[in-house]
Amino acid sequence: MRSEMWGSVPVRTQARVRDRFGAVVTASVSVLFVEAAIGAIALVVWEQTQVSPGLPYNAMGVVLLVVMAPFIAAAGLVLGALLSVGVVMPLLVVAGWLGRRLSGREAWWWVPAVAATGTALPVLAAAVRVEAGLLAGLGGWLAVTVALAATALVARRLLLPDRPRLSGGAMFGRVVLYGTLAVVTAGTLAGIALYAGFGYEPPRLSTERVAGTWSDGKGGTLMLTADGEATATGVETFDFGDSFEPVIHTCTGTGTWEYDPGAGPWSQEVAVSVDDCPMNAWEVFGTPDHPKLFVYIGDPDSGDIYILQRRG
Repeated sequence: MRSEMWGSVPVRTQARVRDRFGAVVTASVSVLFVEAAIGAIALVVWEQTQVSPGLPYNAMGVVLLVVMAPFIAAAGLVLGALLSVGVVMPLLVVAGWLGRRLSGREAWWWVPAVAATGTALPVLAAAVRVEAGLLAGLGGWLAVTVALAATALVARRLLLPDRPRLSGGAMFGRVVLYGTLAVVTAGTLAGIALYAGFGYEPPRLSTERVAGTWSDGKGGTLMLTADGEATATGVETFDFGDSFEPVIHTCTGTGTWEYDPGAGPWSQEVAVSVDDCPMNAWEVFGTPDHPKLFVYIGDPDSGDIYILQRRG
């Protein structure tokens, strides 16, 4: 009887370790999913602030994204588990060891301190590799530090001996509840910001501002005079061939042009008519100091554009 009782202790200990390990992984993966959703919203907002011609959405790409969603979620689950075991758990171990070693007790603030220290060099190396600026590098380092520290602090709650014990399922429920609120709040704030004009808009042009010489940087120029005359020299135009691939023509000639302000910045057009040169209307993007004109190369869904930039 005595030997059986003592023999069962390691089994119960192993079971508790497995339960705690599973709870920490569950909590960590759940938080990582929430952070990924908020990060995706932040990425969309950031993209809306960048100078862009506002390319149309590819319908086939949206359909493909919906079809691939279950596989993307499964891949995210595997990646989250790997990050939890390979990064979050070692972060908790190191933070706990440093706290006991240097201050005699574990403290929550060791977690963000270790996260900031451990991510500094990899993020710096990544920033140098992609040639990011100083502010972009610091922003990336802060974002990675916050993401890891928040995940580790939630998982750490399951390891505290002086707090009521929570199972992985209970922590998962809390993360889902509060995480959903966080995602909805982030999405709402992003929508309000974009609706209020936080995102990018093309510069407002006029007939006077369109008049001038525009260049494609490859020798092609389009000269538009204030009285409505147009002169094209080596400007590229595009149409579809038999294989539905865009065919490039070089346009040189004279004609007329007209600026249409449209209903807003995104609907501005510059219509150019040159003899023997079928040319689509040019749309506007760029900045007030450096406006640009563009047309789509072939199918607009391809996202390929041909750009003219104002010279001088």
